[in-house]
Order: sequence, then structure tokens, then C-alpha cells
Amino acid sequence: MNTWEVPGYTESLELGSGASGRVVLAVHEGTGIAVAVKYLSESLHTRPGFVHDFRAEARLLAGLNSPYVTGLYEYVESPDGAAIVMELVDGVSLRSLLTRQSPLEPEAALVILKGSLLGLADAHRLGVVHRDYKPENVLVTSDGASKLVDFGIAVTTGESAGVAGTPSYMAPEQWTGAPASPAGDVYAATATFFECLTGHKPYPADNLAELALRHVDSPVPADEVPEAVRSLVRRGLAKSPEERPSHAAAFVADLEAAAVAGYGPEWEERGRGRLSALAALLVLLRPSARPGPESTMDTARTVLRPGAGGGGGRGHRWRPTRPGVLVSAAAALLAIALAYGVPRNDGQATDQVAEAFATTSAQPGVGSGPTSPTSSADPTDPAESSASPGSTGPFPSGSQSSASDGPSASSSTPAEEATPPSGGTTTPAPTTASPTAPTVKDVAVSGFRQTGPTTGTTTVSVTTDGTGPISVTVSWYTGDTSGQLGTPDGTPQTFDRSGATQYTFTVDHTFQGKGCYWAVQATTAPASADGGASQQLLTRGCDIR
Repeated sequence: MNTWEVPGYTESLELGSGASGRVVLAVHEGTGIAVAVKYLSESLHTRPGFVHDFRAEARLLAGLNSPYVTGLYEYVESPDGAAIVMELVDGVSLRSLLTRQSPLEPEAALVILKGSLLGLADAHRLGVVHRDYKPENVLVTSDGASKLVDFGIAVTTGESAGVAGTPSYMAPEQWTGAPASPAGDVYAATATFFECLTGHKPYPADNLAELALRHVDSPVPADEVPEAVRSLVRRGLAKSPEERPSHAAAFVADLEAAAVAGYGPEWEERGRGRLSALAALLVLLRPSARPGPESTMDTARTVLRPGAGGGGGRGHRWRPTRPGVLVSAAAALLAIALAYGVPRNDGQATDQVAEAFATTSAQPGVGSGPTSPTSSADPTDPAESSASPGSTGPFPSGSQSSASDGPSASSSTPAEEATPPSGGTTTPAPTTASPTAPTVKDVAVSGFRQTGPTTGTTTVSVTTDGTGPISVTVSWYTGDTSGQLGTPDGTPQTFDRSGATQYTFTVDHTFQGKGCYWAVQATTAPASADGGASQQLLTRGCDIR
């Protein structure tokens, strides 16, 4: 186990662990805010491809600002380890909820589907495909809302990144390694919705090859769900991606229409109420129900369990069609990957994901998302947070409710669903700062955007050649001239960091000036060779004549 800990945090409880790492509950020492810290495992930290992917996941989360996705606070990397610090959601995973009570009532299942689909929709708008939607990666909060986590194997739309995902929820085209598309996420979300309604997965099987063939060839089992939502299930589980909604936002519109027609205009209120009661009960039961970290081997358990759902008996009589035979080889390769932990492609795929979020538009925001395996080899998630002017870190000044998702190898069990024990002991995280100040190699400002009439957010990244202490100062400006910083706005924010060689965090600001242009600048001490980085944006609603 990796013993490196992120400086500045006190850890209290392991929330989950797997082949790719672990997730722990921790408290930020400067603010007292509880967070979830996702660590890349020690064995993977020595393999550049996995570190590259882990870093790209953090960048993706920093660019994805959605209330339906868990948010990123910061990314820390050092010679001894790498970690993503995330929002800690006050809730439980959908998998835990289904274990306690299954099937769910239709209104409750629709509420879960809608919330997580809205998270997918925000990702799809940015050109990101999640590729690992499943009950483990959906969190249900104590107020009945749902959030999506674990963007560990997410890729850009249209990217060919091989066979990846959790087999029981993978779309037919996903088994063959076809280019990623939002329609694949719609399929996985519908398969999860089906499980919420029926208590079992749509296609039970004895092994991976049979499971792959059933996803490709077997009829959509829409008759097993209530009549009011059968059209949703038929469309979402359609064999061809062209027959499904092209993205999650379109599916949300279909869902709302079907829900109102089948259950009346108050369906969402009723569904949230039922989920809230169930989630609150599970939160209360968590300390006694979780004596130790949960396993994260759900994928293997899901697809290899003998006779699941009676699939064994039907499997011998059922014969695949020719298209189905074509995916059996992919299923066999996936089984090998699950067994031996084949690493992800170290090529340019991750670079494309990272570049998609390294935008040059305006404002500090907190993104979010999670992680998962490539053929089920994983990482985790996030959503949004903010730092008020004058704060000492990338955290909101007030209290927060949060969540995060744990790393897994073949699939992940929610690492988000634990709270610190009331009388638990905490161990301060050791610092690894070097007494000598390092050289700052690079400073970057990205994702600067306007979040409200007077508010903005940005992401700052700093790379150094050593783990010694540095300070990062973020300054804000307003003005009416393009290409110039303008007049200082408010008090600069300074963040002290040590113990790592790369830092990524988001910063928020409330502007007081009235200029049409906003600008942000990041500088460091010791100073970087280029003097720092800055970005400018034209505010919404400004009329320039």
C-alpha cells in the first residue's frame, strides 16, 4: 500500500480500494472541510501511462462544472505519489441502495435516471463520453438527488480507445471497440434504469462471451418494466446507436414526457421523497454496516456469477446470430484484461481529453467527475467548490456536503458513501516539503469563465522540479480594453503548496469593477521563467460600441 499522503490533509477513514488505488476520507487542515482523496496506487505510479491518464482525469474534472457531477478541489503529484482531492458527497451509492431495496418504485427510478443523465448531458456538451455508467458510479444524496462519478476511462466523442467499461452495462458497439459516442452512455444508463425497475440486469449470462452476445443479439426485455416506461427502455437499449437518443439531454426530454404521461406532474416530488427516506436510512446505518473498506470487484462478480438470473438454463438453448459471433473475440480479450490488468493505451488519447478541457475561455470553476477501469481498471470522481476572495486554498469558506468515488480494478464500489466515525482517531498527514525552494517550470491558467453576473472561476496548474515550498498568487482585473489586464479587482489570493511537483486547483472570484473585460493572472514565488500566466474574457451582456 502506498503510504504517501497529500500534505495539508488529515486522513481518518479509507472509503474504498482496488487495483488502481484507494480513496480516503480526509479533512483539509486549513479550513476543516471534509474531502475525498483518491490516490493512484503505488504500483501504477511507477508506470508513466497510468500517471498520464490519472493527470488527464483531474484536468477533465477541472473543466466539467456541473451540479450533477462530483467536483474537483485540486490535483497533487510528487515523486512519491499522485492524488485527486474531490468533493465528498453526503449520500450513498445506487448499488448500496439497490442492495438494501430492490426493485425501486418507478418514480424513484426515474428521479435517479434523470439526475445522472443531467450529469452525462453536461459532459456530452463538452465532447466527453463517460463509458462506465453503472450503479456504483451514481450517488444518491440525502435529499433524493443523484450525482454521477468516476470519469476514469472517459474519452472524447469519436475517439477509438479500445474495449472498455463494465460488461453488464456496455453497449453492443462498445464491445467491439468502436469510436466512443454519447449513445453508448445512454445505453448504460438505460441498463441501470432497467435494473432499478426490475431488480436484475437486462442480460444475465454465465461468462463474458455469452454476455457480449446477448447484448448484441437478444431482444430488448422491455416487457419486464412498467408499461409507462417501456418506450424509454426500448429506445435506450436499442442495438444500434443510431436508434438511441444521440445524447443524454435528448433522453432527459423523453424521460420527462414519459414520466408526466405515466405518473402525473408530481412524479418527481414523490420519487425524490422516497429516495430521500431510503438514502437517509442507509447513511444512519453506515457505521455499523461498513466495518471495513468495500471490495471493488463488482465487474467480475456481475459477469461471472454462475446461473445469475437463471441465465445458465437459457444460455444452452439460445444461439447467437452472425453479428453476435463477431464480438466474442472482443469479449475474450476483455476477460484477459480483467484477469491480468492490461494497462491503458499510453498514446495520444489522453492528451486529446486533457486538451479538450484546457480551454482559454474565462473564469474559475470547479469541475467534477470520477474514474474507472479500461476494461474495468479504474480511478474516480468530483463536482464543484469555490474559494472566496481572501481564502487560503481551493475550498469554499463555508461548510460543504460532498462526495467522491473510489478507484477500482474491474469495477468500482462507491467509495463515496462513508462518514467519519464519531469518535474516530485521525492521523495528521506528514509533509514532504524540501527545505530548498524548487524551480517553477510552468504556470498555466485555463478554463477561465463567467459563472454569474459578477462571478468567475479559473483553473491554475503549476509544475516544479522539486517538492519544496512555493506560493501561487492569483490576481483579478477588470477593464474595457482587449489584450490588457486592466485595473486590479479585489485582493489577490495566495496559496502555499509543498510536497509535490505538480499542483492543479480551481479559484473563484466575485468581481467588483464594472469593466467589460475580466482578467486573471497567476504568478509564483519563486517566479517562473515566463513570469506567470493570464487569461482575459469578455463578460456576458457587455455592449461594446
